[in-house]
Amino acid sequence: MSGLLKSSIARKVVMALSGLFLVFFLGQHFVINITSVIAPDTFNTWSHFMGYNPLVQYILQPILIAGVIVHFVMGIALEIKNNQARSVKYAKYNGSANASWISRNMIITGLVVLAFLGLHMYDFWVHEMAYKYIENNPEDPTRYYAETVEKFEPLVRTILYVISFGLLALHLLHGFASSFQTMGVNNKYSPAIQTFTKIYAIAIPLGFAFIAIYHHLNPITH
Repeated sequence: MSGLLKSSIARKVVMALSGLFLVFFLGQHFVINITSVIAPDTFNTWSHFMGYNPLVQYILQPILIAGVIVHFVMGIALEIKNNQARSVKYAKYNGSANASWISRNMIITGLVVLAFLGLHMYDFWVHEMAYKYIENNPEDPTRYYAETVEKFEPLVRTILYVISFGLLALHLLHGFASSFQTMGVNNKYSPAIQTFTKIYAIAIPLGFAFIAIYHHLNPITH
């Protein structure tokens, strides 16, 4: 980690690779979560598998957490280095003459997304750890749908999720495409990749926002 922090190129490459890994996970996460809207039983089955499969729990989950940490550590390190390298201070703000608002504020959207991940971990991962390892509850493959819908009953939490997904879209609009550029992808497929990254950056967060709103508007009645 110390060596990576000292190399600008290495930092960018590691950040790009970890970002692409997280984008892949985001898509996989969406595929599972959308089933909570269209097929609750399937959602329960898949969630139970993810929650109790040893490969997922003891290998893939730690890798995911490490990916999140590395990505944001690299992002903060790059921002600090970039700020230190700006020896010329402009007397007048020049808007987006050289860069878009999104690219200039990736650290802001990234930190908000990180805060959102903290809320999301508290809502679901901490609850799951407490359910299995602190309370020692027995396995219940049918509990996940009801627990998910319950999380979105409060209007404030639903609004927070929707806003966070909007900022995630902004972060992805620049970051996803930039990851391919950092990796040196510059060929005849580049325009198609750019189009795909833009569609993905909008569609996936919009889909997550839809899930949150849907469950808020369709609570489980007892």
